[in-house]
Amino acid sequence: MTEPVPADFTVPRELLAPEFRLEPLGERHNASDHAAWTGSVEHIRATPGWAGRHWPPAAGMHLERNLADLRRHAADFEARTGFTYTVLEPDRDEVIGCVYVYPDREDPSAVSVSSWVRADRAHLDAPLYRAVSDWLTTRWPLREFRYAPR
Repeated sequence: MTEPVPADFTVPRELLAPEFRLEPLGERHNASDHAAWTGSVEHIRATPGWAGRHWPPAAGMHLERNLADLRRHAADFEARTGFTYTVLEPDRDEVIGCVYVYPDREDPSAVSVSSWVRADRAHLDAPLYRAVSDWLTTRWPLREFRYAPR
């Protein structure tokens, strides 16, 4: 897989907004991440950009399997093949969503972006979309990114 950004680009480690903050998803987020998505499967599947996907699994998954997924996302981040950020409460480490920045499967010259928030934070979906879109436009050297509008 090719890198979605130039080799000399320093990938941002955070995005700060009044309603949330983003940081790279990692092992330490496992329990909170697992709780966030397992309690919001229907909401996530109804979020723009998630139709027809197999994740999140309706039957859920064990915490150990979730940890393996988080490790895979962290490895992608370190290898610069994709970038997954956890969306956290602004003042504490409670996971309220995720943002994924990966090469587009159909067009590797473009980047595919998707995000979700917990059902009880649905009001943050549009502000997250706007903040991430602006961040990618102003701080990232992307020629094109595809992100389902809110």
